[in-house]
Amino acid sequence: MQDAGRLAAEFEAIDKYWSPRVVAMANGQYVKIAKVMGDFVWHSHAEEDEFFLVYRGTFILRYRDGSRTILEPGDFHVVPRGVEHFPSAPEEAWIIFVEPAQTRHTGDAETERTRSIEEQTAHLRREPSAPEDEMSVGL
Repeated sequence: MQDAGRLAAEFEAIDKYWSPRVVAMANGQYVKIAKVMGDFVWHSHAEEDEFFLVYRGTFILRYRDGSRTILEPGDFHVVPRGVEHFPSAPEEAWIIFVEPAQTRHTGDAETERTRSIEEQTAHLRREPSAPEDEMSVGL
């Protein structure tokens, strides 16, 4: 049986905005988290819907038709496949999102913010530090 995860600890481990971290996989879907702030990029996912849930802060999704969805902690929203959207956050926000494992981070857009799935799962492949190594950090 897999150990339980702790969302707050997973969020605290993130050190870059808009850089997703895979925390679980279920039925071919990745459960990802990210710290976000400022504007992202216009993009769409031709084959995949995206489910967003806000854990902390305010998260805004803008659409090409001029509409927008504002999400506060506890709010969720699904962006349908093929719909171009522009995520943003006026201050730091923590988001949880669920999408098929094959979903590209920035969909049809390739930018300096695009993160490969290898980057999003790198923390899962790291060996845990020995207790004595953790104690010596910062001494």
